[in-house]
Amino acid sequence: MRISGLIAIICLLAFPFAISAQNAPVMSFESTTVDYGEIERGAERLRTVSFTNTGDSPLVIKNARGSCGCTVPDWPKDPIMPGESSELSISYDTNRLGNINRTIRVTTNEGSDPHVLLIRGKVVPKKDEESVPKKDGNLFDGN
Repeated sequence: MRISGLIAIICLLAFPFAISAQNAPVMSFESTTVDYGEIERGAERLRTVSFTNTGDSPLVIKNARGSCGCTVPDWPKDPIMPGESSELSISYDTNRLGNINRTIRVTTNEGSDPHVLLIRGKVVPKKDEESVPKKDGNLFDGN
């Protein structure tokens, strides 16, 4: 009798948590990787990533932070209602040559760990840029 009473009390105490978990927002991304691909220096710096609130209550994005100052996210400030979709905008400094390997951490009211978006790609010199100066006639090459 004591064990069954203890089990009943535990179930009653756990019940509100089970209900609140069912009424939680859920941020679901189409993809958690934003691929810039291979882009030229100074090219379009803005990309977007879509998400949907697949939960049962409004989703609020509390913060989104890039892993460095070259990756800047912008997010909707109003709650995203259940079933609604929206976008995060990501701006990367495309004047930085080389591989893009950054992250963005998105914190919401879901009560779980932040979502992590991977930002990938490669910024290459423009086709008209050269890494070696053009050969001009000078004193030393006989021209």
